[in-house]
Amino acid sequence: MDGLIWFVIIIAILVIANIRIVSQARAYVIERLGRYNETWQTGVHIKIPFIEKIANTVSLKEKVRDFAPQPVITKDNVTMQIDTVVYFQITDPKLYTYGVENPINAIENLTATTLRNIIGDLELDQTLTSRDVINTKMRLILDEATDPWGIKVNRVEVKNILPPHDIQEAMEKQMRAERERREAIIRAEGEKRAAILRAEGEKESAILVAEANKEVQIREAEGEAEAIVKVQEATAQGLTLLKDAKADQAVLALKSFETFAKVADGQSTKIIIPAELQNMATFVTSAVEMMDKTKK
Repeated sequence: MDGLIWFVIIIAILVIANIRIVSQARAYVIERLGRYNETWQTGVHIKIPFIEKIANTVSLKEKVRDFAPQPVITKDNVTMQIDTVVYFQITDPKLYTYGVENPINAIENLTATTLRNIIGDLELDQTLTSRDVINTKMRLILDEATDPWGIKVNRVEVKNILPPHDIQEAMEKQMRAERERREAIIRAEGEKRAAILRAEGEKESAILVAEANKEVQIREAEGEAEAIVKVQEATAQGLTLLKDAKADQAVLALKSFETFAKVADGQSTKIIIPAELQNMATFVTSAVEMMDKTKK
C-alpha cells in the first residue's frame, strides 16, 4: 500500500514537472525519441518524461539585426563600407530549427554576399542615390533564400554608406561648387529680372509722358480752333446785324475808322489807310467845316 502511494506521488511529481505553458508569440519544437514530433503553440501542454524533449523554443515576434559594416567594391572600383539592418520574422519553427545551423549567422553572411553582388553592378553615384533600389533587391533575394529556413524577411535597410576619405572630400568640393553655381545663376536671374522691370518701367513712363504731351497739344489745338470759330461767328453775326440794320457806306466807313483808331493805339509807327477811307475822311472833314461856317 505504501509503495502504491509512493508510485502515485512520483507520477504526480513527474506530470507536474512536465507541464509546460506556452505564452503568446512563442512556439516549442518537440522531439520524441530524437525525432521531430510536433510544435506546441500558445496554451498548456504536457511533455512525456524521458520520451519527449523540447528541442527549441522559438519567438514568433519580428526581429531586428543590425549587421556590422561590410567592405564592398562598386563597378568603378571604389571600396566602401556599408552596414545594413534586416527585419525578419520566424514563420515556421520546425524549418527554423532544422533548416540551417545558426540561422542569424547565416542571414548575416547571406546579407553580406547579396550586398556585394548588388553593389558590384552599380557605380559610385548610383550607389549613393539608389538606396531604395538596393533595399528592394536585397529584400527579395533574402526573402526567397530564407524560405527553406522558416524565416520571412520583411524589410532590409541600408543604414550607412561610407566612401573613402578622399572620395568624401571630392564629393564635398563638388557639392560646394554646385551650390555656388546655383547661387550665381539665381543672382544673375534676379539681376536680369530687375533690369527687365526697370526697362519696362521706363518704357511705360515714356509712353505716359508722350501721351500726356499729345493730349496737351490736342487740347491747345482744339482751344485755338474753337477761338477762331468764335471770332468768325462773332464777325458773321456783326455783318448780319449791319445788313439787317441797312447800314449805308458812311456807317461802314465810321466803323472802319473806329477799327483803325484801335489799331493806332498799338505800337505800330506806320499805318496804311485804304484810299476809300481817305476819301471818306476828306468828305467828313469838309462837311464839318461847312457846318462850322453856317453856325458863324
